[in-house]
Amino acid sequence: MTMAQDGLGNAMSGSSPAAREAYAQAVHEFQIYAGDPVATVDRALADSPDFVMGHALRAWLHLLGTEPSGTPVAREALAAARALPATSQERGHLAAIGHLVEGDWWAASRVLEDVAIDHPRDALAVQAGHVIDFFTGNARMLRDRVARVLPAWSEGMPGYHAVLSMHAFGLEETGLYAQAEAAGRKAVELEPRDGWGQHAVAHVLEMQNRTEEGIAWMRANPEAWSRESFFAVHNWWHLALYHLDRGEIAEVLALYDGPVKGGQSGIVLELIDATAMLWRLSLRGVDVGDRWQAVADRWSAVGGAGTYAFNDWHAAMAFVSAGREDAMERLLAAAAWASGGAGDNAMFTRDVGVPLIRGVQAFANGDYAKAIARIRPVREIAHRFGGSHAQRDLIDLTLIEAAIRGGEAALAVALAAERAAIRPHSPVALNFVRKAQAMRRLAA
Repeated sequence: MTMAQDGLGNAMSGSSPAAREAYAQAVHEFQIYAGDPVATVDRALADSPDFVMGHALRAWLHLLGTEPSGTPVAREALAAARALPATSQERGHLAAIGHLVEGDWWAASRVLEDVAIDHPRDALAVQAGHVIDFFTGNARMLRDRVARVLPAWSEGMPGYHAVLSMHAFGLEETGLYAQAEAAGRKAVELEPRDGWGQHAVAHVLEMQNRTEEGIAWMRANPEAWSRESFFAVHNWWHLALYHLDRGEIAEVLALYDGPVKGGQSGIVLELIDATAMLWRLSLRGVDVGDRWQAVADRWSAVGGAGTYAFNDWHAAMAFVSAGREDAMERLLAAAAWASGGAGDNAMFTRDVGVPLIRGVQAFANGDYAKAIARIRPVREIAHRFGGSHAQRDLIDLTLIEAAIRGGEAALAVALAAERAAIRPHSPVALNFVRKAQAMRRLAA
């Protein structure tokens, strides 16, 4: 009997032609971060309940957003798939999903690595692995997982743009900016709705402090990358970052209250963007009014503290800024429990999450010496709990501001010089240098 396959030669056990067509659409929606891939794969499963990869995709879609409510759905999908006959390729996906529902991020990553080595045109294995690399801060694998499969792909294959956009982001996170920009721009040229490719170029321009170019890149065709996109908020956040660096606070607040959906969304990844932008504004001394209250309300409603340390760190910023002492204490208790628990988040939380949570708590309370003591030791290892360089930059910004506000002139001068060396044209970096040097003169 001939095994059902997709157009790239991947096994599609238990699927009808109509189900495979819906699955291909769902994968495409996942690749461009637009549409409703969950509804689309559910349509495939309604047609073919024994579709192994349909269940696998459903599980991945519910796991890779780090939503606490997604794990039970993923477990259900995994159980359904495990009861069905499957190929070794499909069993690889199920094994990786099994690891991730138990919180074993690194084991899931390694299994998907092997699936993609054996099946380099398994677009879902590559993308799920790439997203896991992001959540574990594994910059090298963000790049190399995709580099390994690139020779098996070529222009004209469905999803080639997504392989390019993933490679672009991995190149950016490893500092290969020229290559990253070229790959990201090519991805968007091939598929203008490729939100990840748009995002990869935005990161390059952010890291190189090419602010004006960044604004032009994001504003050139926002309809393409934002229409029906579940990644649009993050890309609008990147545009707001450029305006923030230029000191255009009114524009930042307009973006925050508008397409960034500050305080309006209960989706974790969008809450992270809202929180990070408000914290940056607060570091600048901007009065954000009562905006923190809405964000804190959303974090309280999400729940799931102790599930993923990077999320908890952002929830902590919201709680301390909104004066939610009870919520903060519950978060700290959950983080303490997670530190001694099973799964990789125990390390994420113990090594990075708890020190940063305590650090932002001390900063908000005006105890800048304690904030420095908590934050400074984890700067070099903060990648362990995930996020991008641009997102983790908030750690450095908070540390520099703590040194300035705490009167630590020598440390402030050193940190400001460090930042100015890599962002010599940034108004923010130059302002830090001016403040720090003024402190040193006063202390002399």
